Amino acid sequence: MTNIQKFWEALFILKSNVQCSFKGDITTEEEFNNIDWTTEEGEDDEAITTKSNPHSEITWTKVKAEMDKL
Repeated sequence: MTNIQKFWEALFILKSNVQCSFKGDITTEEEFNNIDWTTEEGEDDEAITTKSNPHSEITWTKVKAEMDKL
């Protein structure tokens, strides 16, 4: 399993319906802090995103712990 596969698996373990986007791979907290979190859909089904993680149940520490289990 690749690192990016582990990341998505861990993320969905913590919150199954979370939506976000990013470029590259997520291997550090700095990269995690640059995720674009989808907060809602705007007109024409365009995602409205924020860099501020709106999900208190998802932290880098928790994601990394789940990734390490995989």
